[in-house]
Amino acid sequence: MADRRLQVFLTVARLLSFTRAAEVLHMTQPAVTFQVRQLEEQLETRLFDRNHNRVTLTEAGRLVQRYAERIFDTYGELEAALRELKGADGGAIVIGASMTVAEYMLPALLGAFRRAHPDIGIRLRVGNTENVVAMVEEGSVDLGIVEAPVSHRTLLVQPCTVDQLRLIVPPEHALAGRKSVRVAEFVEQPFICREEGSGTREVIMEYLGRSGYDRNTLRGCMELGSPEAIKGAVAAGVGVSVLSEAVVAKELALGELAAIPLDPPLERPISLVHARQQFRVPTLEVLMQFLRGYCTGLGPGVAEGETANTKPKRIEDAT
Repeated sequence: MADRRLQVFLTVARLLSFTRAAEVLHMTQPAVTFQVRQLEEQLETRLFDRNHNRVTLTEAGRLVQRYAERIFDTYGELEAALRELKGADGGAIVIGASMTVAEYMLPALLGAFRRAHPDIGIRLRVGNTENVVAMVEEGSVDLGIVEAPVSHRTLLVQPCTVDQLRLIVPPEHALAGRKSVRVAEFVEQPFICREEGSGTREVIMEYLGRSGYDRNTLRGCMELGSPEAIKGAVAAGVGVSVLSEAVVAKELALGELAAIPLDPPLERPISLVHARQQFRVPTLEVLMQFLRGYCTGLGPGVAEGETANTKPKRIEDAT
């Protein structure tokens, strides 16, 4: 429903990059630039300053951003109210989840929620962390579940649980039998990583920085678009990688891969991300309460007919 030019402008304003906005919106960069210029012509004011390859908001741009955020919050409230009015058939909750969460952590969780609340429908949209945050911001999903730190003024971020990451190598690799491994011991080896915008990649790059290494240190970083592709490449001896324990649980059990804890440990939060709007669909409140209980292992996450001893596994244990 929202004006496309305003959507494009708001994405650029939040990322301060026409290139990254084009990637998030699945548009070409010239198309993003064209939409912003059309909005500037319509408003008869310049919204961005572009100096030395750096994009900043003008004073008018900051004003438009504030109002655009309020407009999209209102759109989100309207769409949520309409879904609730339509009832169970048209009132499905739309969840956005990053790839790792969607493929390896959500199936057991959503299965438990379905058993507890069979009358509430759920639709799932998958993308990398940056995509999911953008979907939450523009109101196309009710709730995002991501595995990287998120800091956005217009969004509420609630940590749910902690995911453990490990160095992944072939079973015959020289590091395979180690109890732990430091960055210096694998940083010179061919490394396989996720694409730009991936939460896993961002967490690894931040970890490198904390360990005193530049983000570009990893030699010949081969970019692959999914955890499955990365696992296959590591098993084939193409390189090493860092992935979640939950992602490689099956391969570890089958002896196809080896996982070594990092020293210092590398952890990341699994977080629930949603808009700050006051109005929220009642069924979303039910899901939020369930998720919080499911992640912490406390009462609200125990489905009907289950006891504390039979409740579903915590999210980081779901594979």
